This record gives sequence, structure tokens and C-alpha cells, in this order.
Amino acid sequence: MATPSTPRTAVITGAGSRRGIGRATAHALAVAGYHIAVLDLDKEAAEDTAREVAARHGVEALGLAADITEPDAVDAAIGEIEAALPPIGALVNNAGITSPTRFLDVAPAEWDRIFEVNVRGSFLVTHRVAAGMAERGFGRIVFLSSVSAERGGGVFGGVAYSAAKAALLGFARALARELGPSGITVNSVAPGLIDTDITQGKLDEERKAAMIADVPVRRIGEVEDVADVIAFLARPEAGYLTGVTYDVNGGSHMH
Repeated sequence: MATPSTPRTAVITGAGSRRGIGRATAHALAVAGYHIAVLDLDKEAAEDTAREVAARHGVEALGLAADITEPDAVDAAIGEIEAALPPIGALVNNAGITSPTRFLDVAPAEWDRIFEVNVRGSFLVTHRVAAGMAERGFGRIVFLSSVSAERGGGVFGGVAYSAAKAALLGFARALARELGPSGITVNSVAPGLIDTDITQGKLDEERKAAMIADVPVRRIGEVEDVADVIAFLARPEAGYLTGVTYDVNGGSHMH
């Protein structure tokens, strides 16, 4: 993939996990020519991702601890990225938490926590970086939603998770309209069943086989399947794609 002619940094939230979509995305964006900044609650995991990406791809990479639900923490982390790396050209709102709790059993505190991380966190980080992108006339923002938002749960997430991930779809579309004139595209990716730490150990073999049988391509998705779509959307050449939701589910949900 062609390297962007202008040095730019991609910020990926929640990219510490070894087997997560975030880390795979950090690698894919480095291949696409971006320098990489990783935010995660776990400082050591964020630094580990950054070290791995820098060593493998020869780009600059920075791993920082940040609670994305706290405005001051977000401001400090983005400030550090802006001081250390080239201008931010891409943001991937990957950090999120899930919850399988049935609706009638959900406590308000759990509902709020799901929205805090998935929606408020995405708002705070996007709000902090969007002005700089608009000023420079270039930006690529990608939200990680979920097939659960489109089909109404049914994979791992319950009602709270589906509602929060659906909120991101509306957020992305409205933001795409508002930021389009400033050279910023805003898109969403909605993964289906992907082999990550979240799904690992939650499926017995029988259920796994039944779920795979329901996927036309007959396999569970890999983190790279999602990361490659995100990298495609983050390219400078993808400037005429905005407000779109890309389904990465092997055909298990079509609409």
C-alpha cells in the first residue's frame, strides 16, 4: 500500500490486547504508512503494542495509558501524542466493553458503564482530535460498531451493548455530514463473530460449530479481516467514502 506523502499519525484506542482488533489495526495502519499511537487502560500492554509495531514496520510508535472516559486523561494523552509524533491523520475508536447481561437484569450502573466506554469514550477522543484534523484539512475517523447493533444482539452482547454500538452508527453518520467539508471522512466497521480474547473461551465446540455453519464463508473472522478494512478506509485515497458502515461478518448478516 502506498505510503502517505505527508507523515501522519494514527491513534488507535484500546489496542493493548495481544489478540485484539486494535493491535491488528495498529499493524495494518503502520503498513499503510502511518506512525502509530496506542491508547489503552493498560500501560504495559499499550507500550508492548507500540514496541511490536515499531520493530516490525520501522515507523514511530507510542503507547500510552489513558482512561478514555476521563476528559483530562484524554487531553493529556493526545497532547503527548501531538508533541511526540507527526500530526494526527487517523483515529480508530476501537476501545469498548461488552456485556451479556439480560435487559431485565441490567442495573443502571452497568448500563451507564457500557455507554461510558463505548460512546462517551469515543466522543471524548474524537472531540479532542477532530479540530486539528479540520484545521489541516485531512482526517480519517473509524468507529468500531458491531453486528449486534444491526441485528439486535444475538452474538455475545446484550441490549446495553447493542444500544451503545448502534449509538456509534448514528454518531458516525452525523459527524460525517458535519466534518466532510473539512476533508474528514467518518465511517464505521461492524464486525461479526471475530476470534479475539473476548470470544475466546466463551464458546463450547458445539455452539462454535453451529455459529460457523451459519456463516456463508464457513469460518470465524480473524482480527486481520477487520483491520484490513479499517486500513483501507484510512487511506488518503478513500476520500469519497464517508458515512458508510462496512459489515465484516463473512455474510452471516446481510441487509
